[in-house]
This record gives sequence, C-alpha cells and structure tokens, in this order.
Amino acid sequence: QVHLVESGGGLVQPGGSLRLSCVASGSIAGIYTMRWYRQAPGKERELVASITRGGMTNYADSVRGRFTISRDNAKNTVYLQMNSLKPEDTAAYSCNEEVLPHGSSTTWILWGQGTQVTVSS
Repeated sequence: QVHLVESGGGLVQPGGSLRLSCVASGSIAGIYTMRWYRQAPGKERELVASITRGGMTNYADSVRGRFTISRDNAKNTVYLQMNSLKPEDTAAYSCNEEVLPHGSSTTWILWGQGTQVTVSS
C-alpha cells in the first residue's frame, strides 16, 4: 500500500534549475533516511544525496554546492533542488526511502519510478 512518486523532471538549459519532489503515500508510521539516486546512459547508478530523519545531509562530490536535499516530514516528501545544472547531470533520477508502515515491526526499502532530467542547449 505504501509507494513513492517522483515529479519535477524535464528539459533545462545548462546553468538552469529544477526542483524534484518525491511523495510517499499510504499508511506510514515513519520515514528514516531519504535518498536521491541517478543513472545516466552508459553509467552505473550513483547516490546523489541523502538526508536522515534528524536532518543530516550528504552529497556526491559532483553535486556538492549545487544541489540541496531537504524533507518535509508532515508531507512525507523529500526534495532535490538542483541549481547550476550541467549536461553531465542528465540522468533518470529516483528517490529511495526506508519506510515504517503502520502496524509493521520492520521497515521497507522503497523506490520511486524515476523522473528524467535532461540538461541541454
């Protein structure tokens, strides 16, 4: 019953900005670490950014200073603000969350379906 849905991807020129969102829906007791991954053509999937339940963040070296991850626990949503975008940022971006459903004694690791970001002139 619990699932993740991403939105906000699209086509943007180099130097532009996009804001990705990922909403968790269903009967949820809590969400622990939230993460954004990306996978570009011909490359392996990489971790872009993460944020813990307490708000501690971590970033890949390639995006540090340009991207910001944040969360709104009341809305069960994680965001990725992407500024100063480069062509090499082009990839399919997916959210990943450790979720505790109501009535469960264990957490689930969930993935969204992905949203495409293309940076090109």
